[in-house]
Amino acid sequence: MKAQNRHSVGMGATDQSSGTWAAFVGLIVRELRVSVRNRQDLLNPLLFYLITVSLFPLGVSPDIDFLRDAGAGILWVAALLATLMSLDRLFRQDFEDGTLEQMMLQPHPLFVLVLGKVIAHWIVTGIPLVLLTPVLSLMLFQPADTVATLCLTLLLGTPILMLVGAIGAALTLGLKNGGILLSLLVVPLYIPVLVFGTGTVAAQLIGTPIASYFAILGAMLALAFTLAPFAITAALRISMANS
Repeated sequence: MKAQNRHSVGMGATDQSSGTWAAFVGLIVRELRVSVRNRQDLLNPLLFYLITVSLFPLGVSPDIDFLRDAGAGILWVAALLATLMSLDRLFRQDFEDGTLEQMMLQPHPLFVLVLGKVIAHWIVTGIPLVLLTPVLSLMLFQPADTVATLCLTLLLGTPILMLVGAIGAALTLGLKNGGILLSLLVVPLYIPVLVFGTGTVAAQLIGTPIASYFAILGAMLALAFTLAPFAITAALRISMANS
C-alpha cells in the first residue's frame, strides 16, 4: 500500500510538472501570436534602434575613425534604449484586460508564467535587434572581425536587460507616469551590462583576450535568469494588491 501511495504521489508530481511545462510553452506561443497581431508595437523598438543609430553620425561626427571607435557604444546604447522603450507594454495590456489577474489565479507557479512572458518578449524584440545589428555596424564602419563579437554580446546582454527591466515594469504597473519611473529604476541597473558589453568589443580591438568578458556576461545572464522571475512575481503581486 505504501509503495502504491508513493507511486501515486510520483505520478501526481509528474502530471503537475508536465502541466506547468505545457502552460509555459502555451503562454509563449500565445504571446508570439499577440505580438504578430500588434505589428506596430513589434516594429517600434526596431525603428527606434534604426533611427537612433542612423542619426548619430549626423548629430555628432561623420568621421570614420571616430565612428569605428565609438560604434560599439552607440549600438549598445541604442539597443538599451530600444529595449527600455518596449518594456512599458510588457504587462500593461494584460493588466488592463484582466489577463494578468487570471494568470495569478492559475494553479501553476506564477514565476514560470512570468518567465514565459519575458522570453516571448525577448524573442520578438531582442532577437530582431541582434539581427539588425550587422547592417547597422556597416554604417558605423565597424571592423568585420568585431561584428560577430558585438552581436554575441547583444545576444547575451539583451535577455539580461529584459529580465531586469521586467522587474521595474512590474513595479510601475498601473501608475500614470510609469514609463518615467521605470527609466529611473532600471537604467542604473543596466550600467554593468552596458560596460561589459561595450568593453568586450573594445578589448578585441586592442587585442586583449575577451573570454573573461563573455564569462561575466554569462554569469550575469545566469543570475538574472535564476532570480529575476521571483522578483518580477513579487513586484506583480505588490502592484496588483495596490491597484
